[in-house]
Amino acid sequence: MAGEAHTSAEYIKHHLQNLAYGQLPDGTWGIAHSAAEAKAMGFWAIHLDTLGISIVLGVLFLYFFRKAATQATAGVPGGLQNFVEWVVEFIDSSVRGSFSGRNPLVAPLALTIFIWIFLLNLMDLVPIDWIPGLATLLGVPFFKLVPTTDPNATFGMAIGVFILVLYYSFKMKGVGGFAAELTLQPFGKWGMPANLLLEGVNLIAKPISLALRLFGNLYAGEMIFILIALMFSGGAVLFLTGGVLQWAWAVFHVLIITLQAFIFMTLTIVYLDMAHQEHH
Repeated sequence: MAGEAHTSAEYIKHHLQNLAYGQLPDGTWGIAHSAAEAKAMGFWAIHLDTLGISIVLGVLFLYFFRKAATQATAGVPGGLQNFVEWVVEFIDSSVRGSFSGRNPLVAPLALTIFIWIFLLNLMDLVPIDWIPGLATLLGVPFFKLVPTTDPNATFGMAIGVFILVLYYSFKMKGVGGFAAELTLQPFGKWGMPANLLLEGVNLIAKPISLALRLFGNLYAGEMIFILIALMFSGGAVLFLTGGVLQWAWAVFHVLIITLQAFIFMTLTIVYLDMAHQEHH
C-alpha cells in the first residue's frame, strides 16, 4: 500500500507540473526535468506548455472567425458562419445589457475573452494521459495541457483587464475624479483614511478574484480527472467505475468551463462599465 500511495503521489505531481524553462541550479538555462529544478527557477521560469497551447488556441480562434467573416454570405449561412453569428449576437447582447457607456473596444474584448478562455478550458476534456504520455515518448519531461490551471495565465489575463480598468478610470474621470472616488466614498471627507482602505482593497480585489476564480475552478476540475484516472489501474471494478465517473464528470465539466468563461467575460464588462461611470 505504501508503494501504491507513493506511485499515486508521483503520478499526481507529474500531471500538475508545468514544462518550465529557466535557469537551472548549475547556472545554465534549460528545461527543468524535475519538480525541484522547476521550483529552483523561481519567478522567472517560463511555462512553455501554457504559452504554447494559449498561442495555438488563440491563432485557431482568429483563423476560424476571420474565415467566417471573409466567407460570409447574405443567403443561407453555412455551419461555421451560423455558429460565429450566434456567438457574436450572444456577446453583443451581453455587452448591451451590462455596459452603459460607448466604447468600441468592449465588445471585441468581450468576444476575445469568452472564446479564448472557453478554448483554454476545453482542453480539460482531453483525456488526462494522452498529451503528457505523448510528450514523454518525445522526451519532454512534463506537459500540462490546460493553461487556465496555471495561475500565471489567469493572473496575466486578469492583470490585463485591470490595466484597462485603470486606464479608462483615469481617462473618463480624470486624476482628481478617480482620487475622489477612492477617498470620499462611502464615508465622506471625514472618513478619508477608511475610505481609501476600503476602496483600495475593493480595487485590488478585482483582478485577484478574476484570476483565482478561474484558476481554482479549473484546477479542481483537473484534479478530479487525475484522481479518476488513478482508478483505471485498480482492477476491473474500479476500472469500470472510473469510466462511468469520467464520463459523468466530463459532461458536468462542460457546464463549468463554459460558465467560467462567461463569468470572466461578464465581470470584465462590468468592471469597464464602472470605470466609464463618472464620479458624483
